[in-house]
Amino acid sequence: MADTECIARLGCWAGYEYVESWEEQRGQERWCVIRLRPVAGWQRVCSGCGVLSDAVHDATERRVRDLPIFEVAVELVMPRLRVSCGACGPKLEALGWLEPYARVTSRLAASVARLCKLMTLQHVARYYGLAWTTVKLIDHRHLERELGPGADLSDVTVIAMDEFAIQKGHRYATVVVEPSRKRVLWVGRGHGRDDVRPFFELLGKEGCERLQAVAIDMNAAFELEIRLHCPQAHVVYDLFHVVAKYGREVIDRVRVDEANRLRHDRPARRLVKGARWLLLRNRENVNAQADQVRLKELLNANRALFTVYVLRDDLKALWGYRHPGYAKQFWQHWYRRAMSSGIQPLKTFAQRLKPYLAGILAHCRWPLGTNIVEGINNTIKVIKRMAYGYRDDAYFFLRIRAAFPGIR
Repeated sequence: MADTECIARLGCWAGYEYVESWEEQRGQERWCVIRLRPVAGWQRVCSGCGVLSDAVHDATERRVRDLPIFEVAVELVMPRLRVSCGACGPKLEALGWLEPYARVTSRLAASVARLCKLMTLQHVARYYGLAWTTVKLIDHRHLERELGPGADLSDVTVIAMDEFAIQKGHRYATVVVEPSRKRVLWVGRGHGRDDVRPFFELLGKEGCERLQAVAIDMNAAFELEIRLHCPQAHVVYDLFHVVAKYGREVIDRVRVDEANRLRHDRPARRLVKGARWLLLRNRENVNAQADQVRLKELLNANRALFTVYVLRDDLKALWGYRHPGYAKQFWQHWYRRAMSSGIQPLKTFAQRLKPYLAGILAHCRWPLGTNIVEGINNTIKVIKRMAYGYRDDAYFFLRIRAAFPGIR
């Protein structure tokens, strides 16, 4: 097989044929430059309307990047044709292997998009010798084609909502997930009512009426917007955030108060003051023998810390009930113990938690949580950290959606 025939077959440049090739040395890199010309008699297609056209309006020489050959960069030198279309006028020729106005072939763009799933834009740009902005544009367009303008919301009945930090300075974004399929439905900047409203508008009136349950943390903005658009939906409060709030407002506050009370007893104060993470950790996660001994000594020596520690474990058990009546009886018993404890931070927390009881009891009917969303948030952090942050929200949110397309 002749070299020219081999190159033509491997090239798959439909409508164009191989003319010649040569090698160039550009700095430290070798380049293979291939000249192409239009195939005579080939019927051209208008990129505007898709109609066949035999008339060529004009031609402009272009240099287009293609996939490397044996680690050697490849550049095509070719005339880019404009056809004379009766409906559209002068219009670029439509080519299956080259997008209009693109300076890289479609197969190189596809290879760049595949690598962008595993590598940073900067590393992909260095690998192919392309500009960083070119790689980003290629991947952005690929994700838009792959994911479409938005997720299919036609059969969504249960969702979970949570926020994640997008930048320093308390700047947040909201992610909406379908827990059953682990699919990201929507991502938007901000975590206020106005910020999450576009999702419910996108869901539409029928979609809002179809929604049965929403798992959230104790974010008032989320709940108010849900009540406005989906009054029939059950709001389910997540165990993780309630317990985390208990740890911050009760256990940590009592620990500090006890440390201040023991300021004249330095050994005891040092023991209490340095036990923050030990007390906040779940009992089943205290594995080290030394930590177990230390925790036992601490709880035996301090009644207030022992009380709030035990009541935290009891509060977690509330999410294990599947019968609302039994769950409510358990809550009433827990609430009486908290109010009779004499520990002010605990009493304040119990009083503040009481208005949210309906959302907690809704967990019996809808055993949901934002644990899946928290896992997704961790992956979002990895995506953001790999890229050293994103300046383009639209592109960042597309990357998040692409990472969680859902279980099909």
